[in-house]
Amino acid sequence: MLYFDLLVMNGKIVDGTGNPWFRGDIGIKDGKISFVGKLSGEYIADDTIDAEGQVISPGFIDCHTHSDFVLLRDPEMSTKLKQGVTTQMIGPCGISAAPISSDKVALLDKYAGFAKAGVEPEYNWESLGEFLDVIDKLPLGTNIGAYVGHGTVKINVMGFDSRKPTGAELKEMRNQVKQAMIDGAFGLTTGLIYPPGLYSEPEEIEEIAKALKEFNGVYLSHMRNESKNLLKSVQETINVGENAGIAVQVHHHKAMGIKNWGIVKDSVKLIEEARQRGVDVTIDQYPYTASSTTLRACLPIWVHEGGIEKIIERLQEPSIRARIIEEINTGDDWENFYQHSNGAEGVLISYTPETPEYEGKTLLEVSRMMHKEPLDALCDIIVANKGSDTACYYMIGEDDIKHIMKSPFTMIASDSIPAAPRAKCHPRTNGTFPRVLGKYVREEKTLSLEEAVNKMTCFPAARFNIYNKGIIKVGMDADIVVFDPDTVIDGADYEDPFKDPVGIDYVIVNGKIAINDGIYTGNAAGRVIRRV
Repeated sequence: MLYFDLLVMNGKIVDGTGNPWFRGDIGIKDGKISFVGKLSGEYIADDTIDAEGQVISPGFIDCHTHSDFVLLRDPEMSTKLKQGVTTQMIGPCGISAAPISSDKVALLDKYAGFAKAGVEPEYNWESLGEFLDVIDKLPLGTNIGAYVGHGTVKINVMGFDSRKPTGAELKEMRNQVKQAMIDGAFGLTTGLIYPPGLYSEPEEIEEIAKALKEFNGVYLSHMRNESKNLLKSVQETINVGENAGIAVQVHHHKAMGIKNWGIVKDSVKLIEEARQRGVDVTIDQYPYTASSTTLRACLPIWVHEGGIEKIIERLQEPSIRARIIEEINTGDDWENFYQHSNGAEGVLISYTPETPEYEGKTLLEVSRMMHKEPLDALCDIIVANKGSDTACYYMIGEDDIKHIMKSPFTMIASDSIPAAPRAKCHPRTNGTFPRVLGKYVREEKTLSLEEAVNKMTCFPAARFNIYNKGIIKVGMDADIVVFDPDTVIDGADYEDPFKDPVGIDYVIVNGKIAINDGIYTGNAAGRVIRRV
Protein backbone atom coordinates (compact mmCIF):
# COMPACT_ATOMS: atom_id res chain seq x y z
CA MET A 1 0.00 0.00 0.00
CA LEU A 2 1.28 3.43 -0.98
CA TYR A 3 0.89 6.37 1.43
CA PHE A 4 0.88 10.01 0.35
CA ASP A 5 0.46 13.30 2.14
CA LEU A 6 -0.88 14.77 -1.10
CA LEU A 7 -1.85 13.26 -4.44
CA VAL A 8 -2.25 15.24 -7.68
CA MET A 9 -4.15 13.09 -10.17
CA ASN A 10 -5.27 12.88 -13.79
CA GLY A 11 -3.28 15.80 -15.19
CA LYS A 12 -1.07 16.42 -18.20
CA ILE A 13 2.40 16.31 -16.68
CA VAL A 14 4.88 18.71 -18.26
CA ASP A 15 7.93 17.64 -16.30
CA GLY A 16 10.19 20.64 -16.99
CA THR A 17 12.77 18.87 -19.15
CA GLY A 18 11.21 19.95 -22.44
CA ASN A 19 9.92 16.45 -23.14
CA PRO A 20 6.33 16.06 -24.42
CA TRP A 21 3.60 16.02 -21.78
CA PHE A 22 2.21 12.73 -20.53
CA ARG A 23 -0.88 11.94 -18.51
CA GLY A 24 -0.34 10.77 -14.96
CA ASP A 25 -0.43 11.22 -11.20
CA ILE A 26 2.06 12.68 -8.74
CA GLY A 27 2.36 11.49 -5.14
CA ILE A 28 3.95 13.68 -2.46
CA LYS A 29 5.36 12.56 0.89
CA ASP A 30 7.34 14.60 3.43
CA GLY A 31 7.74 17.52 1.04
CA LYS A 32 9.21 15.40 -1.75
CA ILE A 33 7.84 13.83 -4.92
CA SER A 34 7.55 10.16 -4.08
CA PHE A 35 5.62 8.85 -7.11
CA VAL A 36 5.26 9.84 -10.78
CA GLY A 37 3.21 7.70 -13.13
CA LYS A 38 -0.27 6.21 -13.29
CA LEU A 39 -1.51 4.85 -9.97
CA SER A 40 -3.04 1.41 -9.79
CA GLY A 41 -3.75 -0.80 -6.84
CA GLU A 42 -4.31 0.41 -3.30
CA TYR A 43 -3.12 3.71 -1.92
CA ILE A 44 -3.97 6.20 0.80
CA ALA A 45 -3.68 9.98 0.42
CA ASP A 46 -4.40 12.55 3.13
CA ASP A 47 -5.38 15.09 0.48
CA THR A 48 -6.11 14.85 -3.26
CA ILE A 49 -6.20 17.33 -6.14
CA ASP A 50 -8.03 16.26 -9.29
CA ALA A 51 -6.14 17.90 -12.17
CA GLU A 52 -8.34 16.55 -14.96
CA GLY A 53 -7.93 18.81 -18.03
CA GLN A 54 -5.11 20.75 -16.42
CA VAL A 55 -1.33 20.85 -16.67
CA ILE A 56 0.90 19.79 -13.79
CA SER A 57 4.34 21.38 -13.94
CA PRO A 58 7.25 22.09 -11.62
CA GLY A 59 7.01 25.32 -9.65
CA PHE A 60 8.29 28.32 -11.56
CA ILE A 61 11.73 29.69 -10.67
CA ASP A 62 11.93 33.48 -10.98
CA CYS A 63 15.68 33.97 -11.35
CA HIS A 64 15.56 37.79 -11.37
CA THR A 65 13.63 39.53 -8.59
CA HIS A 66 14.27 42.60 -6.47
CA SER A 67 12.44 41.10 -3.49
CA ASP A 68 15.40 41.45 -1.09
CA PHE A 69 13.91 44.10 1.18
CA VAL A 70 10.18 43.58 0.68
CA LEU A 71 10.57 40.10 2.22
CA LEU A 72 11.10 41.88 5.55
CA ARG A 73 7.57 43.29 5.30
CA ASP A 74 5.80 40.66 3.21
CA PRO A 75 7.68 37.36 3.49
CA GLU A 76 4.75 35.34 2.15
CA MET A 77 4.57 37.29 -1.14
CA SER A 78 1.30 35.72 -2.25
CA THR A 79 1.46 37.76 -5.47
CA LYS A 80 4.38 35.58 -6.54
CA LEU A 81 2.63 32.39 -5.50
CA LYS A 82 -0.51 33.32 -7.45
CA GLN A 83 1.48 33.34 -10.68
CA GLY A 84 3.05 29.96 -9.95
CA VAL A 85 6.42 31.13 -8.62
CA THR A 86 7.75 28.81 -5.93
CA THR A 87 11.39 30.00 -5.91
CA GLN A 88 12.75 33.54 -6.15
CA MET A 89 16.35 34.60 -6.73
CA ILE A 90 17.22 37.96 -5.16
CA GLY A 91 20.13 40.40 -5.54
CA PRO A 92 20.15 41.07 -9.33
CA CYS A 93 21.46 44.13 -11.20
CA GLY A 94 24.29 44.63 -8.70
CA ILE A 95 21.88 45.43 -5.86
CA SER A 96 21.93 43.02 -2.91
CA ALA A 97 21.13 43.63 0.75
CA ALA A 98 24.56 42.39 1.83
CA PRO A 99 27.43 42.38 2.50
CA ILE A 100 27.38 45.77 4.20
CA SER A 101 29.39 47.23 7.06
CA SER A 102 27.74 49.52 9.60
CA ASP A 103 29.57 52.62 8.34
CA LYS A 104 28.25 52.09 4.78
CA VAL A 105 24.61 51.32 5.62
CA ALA A 106 23.42 54.84 4.81
CA LEU A 107 25.00 54.66 1.36
CA LEU A 108 23.45 51.28 0.59
CA ASP A 109 20.07 52.40 1.90
CA LYS A 110 19.98 55.25 -0.60
CA TYR A 111 21.46 53.17 -3.42
CA ALA A 112 18.72 50.55 -2.98
CA GLY A 113 15.98 53.11 -2.33
CA PHE A 114 13.92 52.41 -5.45
CA ALA A 115 13.97 48.66 -4.70
CA LYS A 116 13.14 48.86 -0.98
CA ALA A 117 9.40 49.12 -1.65
CA GLY A 118 8.84 51.39 1.31
CA VAL A 119 10.66 49.12 3.77
CA GLU A 120 12.93 50.71 6.38
CA PRO A 121 15.34 47.87 7.21
CA GLU A 122 17.04 47.53 10.57
CA TYR A 123 20.21 46.30 8.84
CA ASN A 124 20.77 43.82 11.63
CA TRP A 125 23.22 41.95 9.43
CA GLU A 126 26.57 42.53 7.77
CA SER A 127 27.44 39.43 5.73
CA LEU A 128 25.21 37.82 3.14
CA GLY A 129 25.04 34.74 5.34
CA GLU A 130 23.68 36.84 8.21
CA PHE A 131 21.09 38.41 5.91
CA LEU A 132 19.96 34.97 4.75
CA ASP A 133 19.70 33.88 8.38
CA VAL A 134 17.38 36.84 9.03
CA ILE A 135 15.23 35.94 6.01
CA ASP A 136 15.16 32.26 6.93
CA LYS A 137 13.40 33.03 10.23
CA LEU A 138 10.46 34.61 8.39
CA PRO A 139 7.30 32.79 7.23
CA LEU A 140 8.40 32.60 3.60
CA GLY A 141 5.81 31.84 0.96
CA THR A 142 8.39 30.98 -1.70
CA ASN A 143 11.87 29.55 -1.56
CA ILE A 144 14.59 32.22 -1.67
CA GLY A 145 18.05 32.02 -3.21
CA ALA A 146 20.47 34.95 -3.44
CA TYR A 147 23.13 36.51 -5.60
CA VAL A 148 25.71 38.98 -4.30
CA GLY A 149 25.57 42.42 -5.93
CA HIS A 150 28.75 43.99 -7.27
CA GLY A 151 27.32 47.46 -6.60
CA THR A 152 26.77 46.63 -2.95
CA VAL A 153 30.27 45.19 -2.60
CA LYS A 154 31.75 48.24 -4.31
CA ILE A 155 29.87 50.59 -1.96
CA ASN A 156 31.13 48.55 0.96
CA VAL A 157 34.74 48.99 -0.16
CA MET A 158 34.85 52.26 -2.14
CA GLY A 159 31.59 54.11 -1.56
CA PHE A 160 30.53 55.98 -4.70
CA ASP A 161 34.03 57.04 -5.72
CA SER A 162 34.37 57.44 -9.48
CA ARG A 163 37.84 55.97 -9.93
CA LYS A 164 39.68 52.74 -10.47
CA PRO A 165 40.10 50.61 -7.35
CA THR A 166 43.54 50.23 -5.85
CA GLY A 167 45.08 46.78 -5.82
CA ALA A 168 44.11 46.40 -2.17
CA GLU A 169 40.50 47.47 -2.88
CA LEU A 170 40.21 45.09 -5.80
CA LYS A 171 41.45 42.23 -3.64
CA GLU A 172 38.99 43.16 -0.88
CA MET A 173 36.05 43.21 -3.30
CA ARG A 174 37.05 39.80 -4.67
CA ASN A 175 37.36 38.47 -1.10
CA GLN A 176 33.91 39.78 -0.18
CA VAL A 177 32.41 38.06 -3.21
CA LYS A 178 34.21 34.85 -2.26
CA GLN A 179 32.80 35.06 1.27
CA ALA A 180 29.30 35.62 -0.10
CA MET A 181 29.69 32.48 -2.21
CA ILE A 182 30.81 30.57 0.90
CA ASP A 183 27.69 31.96 2.61
CA GLY A 184 25.54 30.36 -0.09
CA ALA A 185 25.23 32.87 -2.95
CA PHE A 186 24.58 31.45 -6.41
CA GLY A 187 26.47 34.11 -8.32
CA LEU A 188 27.56 37.72 -8.75
CA THR A 189 25.46 40.41 -10.44
CA THR A 190 26.29 43.82 -11.86
CA GLY A 191 24.26 46.91 -12.67
CA LEU A 192 26.55 48.77 -15.04
CA ILE A 193 24.17 51.68 -15.70
CA TYR A 194 23.88 52.45 -11.99
CA PRO A 195 26.49 54.07 -9.78
CA PRO A 196 28.87 52.80 -8.53
CA GLY A 197 28.82 49.95 -11.05
CA LEU A 198 28.92 52.34 -14.01
CA TYR A 199 32.35 53.54 -12.86
CA SER A 200 33.82 50.03 -13.22
CA GLU A 201 36.08 49.09 -16.11
CA PRO A 202 35.71 45.63 -17.67
CA GLU A 203 39.04 44.58 -16.16
CA GLU A 204 37.70 45.24 -12.65
CA ILE A 205 34.62 43.11 -13.29
CA GLU A 206 36.70 40.25 -14.66
CA GLU A 207 39.07 40.25 -11.69
CA ILE A 208 36.25 40.26 -9.14
CA ALA A 209 34.28 37.62 -11.07
CA LYS A 210 37.21 35.22 -10.89
CA ALA A 211 36.13 34.59 -7.29
CA LEU A 212 33.17 32.62 -8.71
CA LYS A 213 35.19 29.96 -10.48
CA GLU A 214 35.91 27.62 -7.57
CA PHE A 215 32.21 27.69 -6.60
CA ASN A 216 30.77 27.16 -10.10
CA GLY A 217 28.94 30.46 -9.65
CA VAL A 218 27.31 32.50 -12.43
CA TYR A 219 28.04 36.13 -13.36
CA LEU A 220 24.84 37.97 -14.36
CA SER A 221 24.93 41.48 -15.80
CA HIS A 222 22.58 44.38 -16.29
CA MET A 223 24.87 45.49 -19.04
CA ARG A 224 26.49 48.84 -19.70
CA ASN A 225 24.29 49.52 -22.70
CA GLU A 226 21.09 48.03 -24.14
CA SER A 227 20.64 50.42 -27.05
CA LYS A 228 23.03 51.55 -29.78
CA ASN A 229 26.02 49.86 -28.08
CA LEU A 230 24.11 46.66 -27.27
CA LEU A 231 26.45 44.40 -29.23
CA LYS A 232 29.52 45.87 -27.53
CA SER A 233 27.93 45.26 -24.13
CA VAL A 234 26.97 41.68 -24.94
CA GLN A 235 30.54 41.10 -26.07
CA GLU A 236 31.82 42.58 -22.80
CA THR A 237 29.66 40.12 -20.88
CA ILE A 238 30.88 37.24 -23.00
CA ASN A 239 34.47 38.37 -22.43
CA VAL A 240 34.01 38.11 -18.66
CA GLY A 241 32.99 34.49 -19.07
CA GLU A 242 35.75 33.74 -21.52
CA ASN A 243 38.55 35.48 -19.61
CA ALA A 244 37.49 34.44 -16.10
CA GLY A 245 36.51 30.92 -17.12
CA ILE A 246 33.02 31.16 -15.65
CA ALA A 247 29.37 30.96 -16.69
CA VAL A 248 27.70 34.30 -17.52
CA GLN A 249 24.18 35.54 -18.15
CA VAL A 250 22.70 38.63 -19.79
CA HIS A 251 20.06 40.15 -17.51
CA HIS A 252 16.67 41.12 -19.06
CA HIS A 253 17.93 41.04 -22.66
CA LYS A 254 16.37 43.65 -24.94
CA ALA A 255 17.10 46.55 -27.32
CA MET A 256 15.88 49.90 -26.02
CA GLY A 257 14.51 52.58 -28.35
CA ILE A 258 12.73 52.08 -31.66
CA LYS A 259 15.79 52.96 -33.72
CA ASN A 260 17.61 50.03 -32.10
CA TRP A 261 14.91 47.41 -32.59
CA GLY A 262 16.17 44.42 -34.53
CA ILE A 263 19.72 44.55 -33.16
CA VAL A 264 18.80 41.60 -30.95
CA LYS A 265 19.08 39.33 -33.97
CA ASP A 266 22.79 40.09 -33.96
CA SER A 267 23.14 39.97 -30.17
CA VAL A 268 21.54 36.53 -29.97
CA LYS A 269 23.84 35.43 -32.78
CA LEU A 270 26.85 36.67 -30.76
CA ILE A 271 25.70 34.51 -27.88
CA GLU A 272 25.21 31.49 -30.15
CA GLU A 273 28.70 31.92 -31.60
CA ALA A 274 30.22 32.28 -28.12
CA ARG A 275 28.58 29.06 -27.01
CA GLN A 276 29.87 27.27 -30.10
CA ARG A 277 33.42 28.11 -29.06
CA GLY A 278 32.82 26.97 -25.47
CA VAL A 279 31.69 30.07 -23.55
CA ASP A 280 28.84 29.27 -21.15
CA VAL A 281 26.52 32.26 -21.74
CA THR A 282 22.74 32.45 -21.34
CA ILE A 283 19.92 35.02 -21.18
CA ASP A 284 16.98 35.97 -18.98
CA GLN A 285 14.01 37.97 -20.26
CA TYR A 286 10.68 39.49 -19.18
CA PRO A 287 7.77 39.50 -21.69
CA TYR A 288 6.80 43.20 -21.77
CA THR A 289 7.37 46.17 -24.08
CA ALA A 290 8.06 48.53 -21.16
CA SER A 291 11.04 48.40 -18.84
CA SER A 292 11.11 49.70 -15.27
CA THR A 293 13.75 51.34 -13.15
CA THR A 294 14.46 54.59 -11.34
CA LEU A 295 13.75 58.00 -12.89
CA ARG A 296 17.44 58.74 -12.43
CA ALA A 297 18.12 56.47 -15.40
CA CYS A 298 17.26 59.52 -17.52
CA LEU A 299 20.23 61.50 -16.15
CA PRO A 300 23.71 61.73 -17.74
CA ILE A 301 26.41 59.56 -16.20
CA TRP A 302 28.38 62.40 -14.62
CA VAL A 303 25.35 63.51 -12.60
CA HIS A 304 25.44 60.27 -10.57
CA GLU A 305 28.93 60.71 -9.16
CA GLY A 306 28.95 60.85 -5.36
CA GLY A 307 25.56 59.23 -4.78
CA ILE A 308 22.05 60.52 -4.16
CA GLU A 309 22.97 63.63 -2.17
CA LYS A 310 25.23 64.88 -4.95
CA ILE A 311 22.56 64.17 -7.58
CA ILE A 312 20.07 66.26 -5.63
CA GLU A 313 22.58 69.07 -5.12
CA ARG A 314 23.24 69.24 -8.85
CA LEU A 315 19.56 69.19 -9.75
CA GLN A 316 18.90 72.08 -7.35
CA GLU A 317 21.60 74.31 -8.88
CA PRO A 318 19.89 76.21 -11.77
CA SER A 319 22.92 76.37 -14.08
CA ILE A 320 23.75 72.69 -13.59
CA ARG A 321 20.10 71.69 -14.05
CA ALA A 322 20.01 73.60 -17.32
CA ARG A 323 23.07 71.67 -18.52
CA ILE A 324 21.51 68.37 -17.46
CA ILE A 325 18.26 69.10 -19.31
CA GLU A 326 20.18 70.10 -22.41
CA GLU A 327 22.15 66.85 -22.34
CA ILE A 328 19.02 64.72 -21.82
CA ASN A 329 17.45 66.40 -24.85
CA THR A 330 20.48 65.97 -27.10
CA GLY A 331 22.81 63.32 -25.62
CA ASP A 332 23.01 59.72 -26.75
CA ASP A 333 26.34 58.64 -25.24
CA TRP A 334 24.69 56.94 -22.26
CA GLU A 335 21.53 54.93 -21.60
CA ASN A 336 19.18 57.89 -22.08
CA PHE A 337 15.87 56.36 -20.99
CA TYR A 338 14.01 59.59 -21.75
CA GLN A 339 15.02 59.49 -25.41
CA HIS A 340 14.55 55.72 -25.68
CA SER A 341 10.93 56.21 -24.57
CA ASN A 342 10.35 58.97 -27.14
CA GLY A 343 10.00 61.59 -24.45
CA ALA A 344 7.66 62.38 -21.61
CA GLU A 345 4.63 60.52 -22.96
CA GLY A 346 6.56 57.25 -22.81
CA VAL A 347 7.55 57.61 -19.14
CA LEU A 348 4.94 56.29 -16.67
CA ILE A 349 5.50 57.19 -13.00
CA SER A 350 5.10 54.14 -10.73
CA TYR A 351 6.45 55.03 -7.30
CA THR A 352 7.13 58.47 -5.85
CA PRO A 353 6.38 58.25 -2.11
CA GLU A 354 6.76 61.97 -1.41
CA THR A 355 4.58 62.91 -4.38
CA PRO A 356 2.01 60.08 -4.61
CA GLU A 357 -0.35 62.24 -6.66
CA TYR A 358 1.91 61.59 -9.67
CA GLU A 359 1.84 57.79 -9.48
CA GLY A 360 0.10 56.12 -12.41
CA LYS A 361 0.53 59.17 -14.66
CA THR A 362 2.89 59.83 -17.54
CA LEU A 363 5.62 62.41 -17.13
CA LEU A 364 3.78 64.51 -19.72
CA GLU A 365 0.63 64.46 -17.60
CA VAL A 366 2.62 65.31 -14.47
CA SER A 367 4.40 68.20 -16.19
CA ARG A 368 1.03 69.69 -17.09
CA MET A 369 -0.13 69.28 -13.50
CA MET A 370 3.01 71.11 -12.35
CA HIS A 371 2.82 73.74 -15.14
CA LYS A 372 6.43 72.98 -16.04
CA GLU A 373 8.38 71.57 -18.92
CA PRO A 374 8.67 67.74 -18.66
CA LEU A 375 12.37 67.60 -17.83
CA ASP A 376 12.05 70.31 -15.19
CA ALA A 377 9.23 68.24 -13.70
CA LEU A 378 11.46 65.13 -13.86
CA CYS A 379 14.20 66.90 -11.92
CA ASP A 380 11.74 68.19 -9.31
CA ILE A 381 10.31 64.69 -8.76
CA ILE A 382 13.77 63.18 -8.26
CA VAL A 383 14.67 65.91 -5.76
CA ALA A 384 11.40 65.60 -3.86
CA ASN A 385 11.68 61.81 -3.53
CA LYS A 386 15.36 61.69 -2.54
CA GLY A 387 16.20 58.60 -4.59
CA SER A 388 13.07 56.55 -3.92
CA ASP A 389 11.28 56.48 -7.26
CA THR A 390 10.46 54.13 -10.11
CA ALA A 391 8.93 54.49 -13.55
CA CYS A 392 7.98 52.36 -16.54
CA TYR A 393 9.54 53.21 -19.91
CA TYR A 394 7.80 52.17 -23.14
CA MET A 395 10.72 51.34 -25.43
CA ILE A 396 10.94 47.60 -26.32
CA GLY A 397 9.80 46.01 -29.59
CA GLU A 398 7.33 43.12 -29.61
CA ASP A 399 9.16 41.33 -32.43
CA ASP A 400 12.38 41.59 -30.42
CA ILE A 401 10.70 39.99 -27.42
CA LYS A 402 9.63 37.02 -29.53
CA HIS A 403 13.03 36.63 -31.17
CA ILE A 404 14.85 36.54 -27.84
CA MET A 405 12.23 34.27 -26.29
CA LYS A 406 12.64 31.67 -29.03
CA SER A 407 16.35 31.30 -28.32
CA PRO A 408 17.13 28.01 -26.57
CA PHE A 409 19.49 30.00 -24.35
CA THR A 410 16.73 32.22 -22.88
CA MET A 411 14.92 31.65 -19.59
CA ILE A 412 11.94 33.62 -18.27
CA ALA A 413 12.34 36.02 -15.35
CA SER A 414 10.29 38.93 -14.06
CA ASP A 415 12.87 41.54 -12.98
CA SER A 416 10.14 42.44 -10.51
CA ILE A 417 10.40 45.53 -8.31
CA PRO A 418 7.75 45.10 -5.59
CA ALA A 419 5.48 48.03 -4.90
CA ALA A 420 5.50 50.08 -1.73
CA PRO A 421 2.18 50.28 0.14
CA ARG A 422 -0.41 52.18 -1.92
CA ALA A 423 2.07 52.65 -4.79
CA LYS A 424 2.00 51.18 -8.29
CA CYS A 425 4.56 48.99 -10.02
CA HIS A 426 5.29 47.35 -13.35
CA PRO A 427 2.76 44.59 -14.18
CA ARG A 428 5.64 42.14 -14.65
CA THR A 429 5.81 42.01 -10.86
CA ASN A 430 2.49 40.16 -10.76
CA GLY A 431 1.96 38.71 -14.23
CA THR A 432 5.15 37.52 -15.93
CA PHE A 433 4.72 33.74 -15.90
CA PRO A 434 0.98 33.44 -16.72
CA ARG A 435 1.56 36.06 -19.45
CA VAL A 436 4.07 33.78 -21.16
CA LEU A 437 1.74 30.79 -20.88
CA GLY A 438 -1.30 32.70 -22.11
CA LYS A 439 0.00 35.21 -24.65
CA TYR A 440 3.17 33.60 -26.00
CA VAL A 441 2.18 29.92 -25.80
CA ARG A 442 -1.58 29.73 -26.35
CA GLU A 443 -2.27 32.92 -28.34
CA GLU A 444 0.92 33.80 -30.21
CA LYS A 445 2.38 30.27 -30.38
CA THR A 446 5.86 31.74 -29.98
CA LEU A 447 6.77 28.76 -27.78
CA SER A 448 5.34 25.32 -27.24
CA LEU A 449 3.97 24.58 -23.79
CA GLU A 450 6.88 22.29 -23.04
CA GLU A 451 9.44 24.90 -24.14
CA ALA A 452 7.86 27.60 -21.98
CA VAL A 453 7.71 25.42 -18.88
CA ASN A 454 11.34 24.40 -19.39
CA LYS A 455 12.37 28.08 -19.51
CA MET A 456 10.61 28.64 -16.17
CA THR A 457 11.72 25.51 -14.31
CA CYS A 458 14.40 23.01 -15.27
CA PHE A 459 16.51 25.48 -17.23
CA PRO A 460 17.02 28.01 -14.38
CA ALA A 461 17.38 25.21 -11.82
CA ALA A 462 20.17 23.64 -13.87
CA ARG A 463 21.73 27.02 -14.62
CA PHE A 464 22.12 27.94 -10.97
CA ASN A 465 22.88 24.44 -9.71
CA ILE A 466 19.65 24.14 -7.72
CA TYR A 467 19.75 20.39 -7.83
CA ASN A 468 16.49 19.47 -6.09
CA LYS A 469 14.04 21.69 -7.99
CA GLY A 470 12.78 22.34 -11.50
CA ILE A 471 11.82 18.80 -12.58
CA ILE A 472 8.91 16.52 -11.76
CA LYS A 473 10.82 13.42 -10.75
CA VAL A 474 10.85 11.10 -7.76
CA GLY A 475 13.08 12.49 -5.03
CA MET A 476 12.78 16.13 -6.08
CA ASP A 477 11.25 18.85 -3.89
CA ALA A 478 7.47 18.96 -4.29
CA ASP A 479 7.21 22.46 -5.79
CA ILE A 480 4.33 22.11 -8.24
CA VAL A 481 1.91 24.27 -10.25
CA VAL A 482 -1.47 23.12 -11.58
CA PHE A 483 -2.87 25.41 -14.29
CA ASP A 484 -5.49 25.44 -17.03
CA PRO A 485 -3.71 25.80 -20.40
CA ASP A 486 -6.94 27.02 -22.03
CA THR A 487 -7.49 29.99 -19.69
CA VAL A 488 -4.18 30.87 -18.05
CA ILE A 489 -3.26 34.54 -18.60
CA ASP A 490 -1.95 37.53 -16.69
CA GLY A 491 -4.44 39.98 -15.20
CA ALA A 492 -2.00 42.77 -14.31
CA ASP A 493 -1.57 45.73 -16.64
CA TYR A 494 -0.08 49.20 -16.35
CA GLU A 495 -3.33 50.71 -15.09
CA ASP A 496 -3.96 47.95 -12.53
CA PRO A 497 -0.67 46.10 -11.91
CA PHE A 498 -2.10 44.17 -8.95
CA LYS A 499 -4.89 42.30 -10.71
CA ASP A 500 -4.55 38.54 -10.14
CA PRO A 501 -3.78 36.18 -13.00
CA VAL A 502 -6.34 33.68 -14.27
CA GLY A 503 -6.04 29.92 -14.66
CA ILE A 504 -3.44 29.04 -12.01
CA ASP A 505 -5.49 26.96 -9.62
CA TYR A 506 -3.01 25.24 -7.31
CA VAL A 507 0.52 26.01 -6.22
CA ILE A 508 2.40 23.61 -3.95
CA VAL A 509 5.59 24.62 -2.13
CA ASN A 510 7.68 21.90 -0.48
CA GLY A 511 4.64 19.63 -0.41
CA LYS A 512 2.22 22.18 1.11
CA ILE A 513 -0.70 23.69 -0.80
CA ALA A 514 -0.02 27.45 -0.89
CA ILE A 515 -2.62 28.38 -3.53
CA ASN A 516 -5.96 26.56 -3.59
CA ASP A 517 -8.40 27.52 -6.35
CA GLY A 518 -6.39 30.69 -6.90
CA ILE A 519 -6.53 31.75 -3.24
CA TYR A 520 -3.61 31.90 -0.82
CA THR A 521 -4.07 29.33 1.94
CA GLY A 522 -1.70 30.83 4.50
CA ASN A 523 0.70 27.89 4.21
CA ALA A 524 4.13 29.55 4.25
CA ALA A 525 6.32 26.57 3.38
CA GLY A 526 9.16 28.36 1.61
CA ARG A 527 12.72 28.36 2.86
CA VAL A 528 16.10 29.87 2.10
CA ILE A 529 18.19 27.80 -0.28
CA ARG A 530 21.96 28.13 -0.43
CA ARG A 531 24.46 27.09 -3.05
CA VAL A 532 25.95 23.71 -2.24
